Amino acid sequence: MSKENSENRLYPEDQARVDEYLRTGYNDVERKPFRPIYMMILVNVVTVAFLLLSLWIVRSAGIY
Repeated sequence: MSKENSENRLYPEDQARVDEYLRTGYNDVERKPFRPIYMMILVNVVTVAFLLLSLWIVRSAGIY
């Protein structure tokens, strides 16, 4: 074993605590699959909504 590896190793009781934490699955979160098409549709809907809002503001202000 190299000197660097022996300095970075945990004591057995600390390693046991780390292993127990990793086994609990505390950070294991069930997520829905990523759907890029849905995201692109949502971005387009929001963009069109802002476009229509800006056109309404311009017309109500009498600029166009």
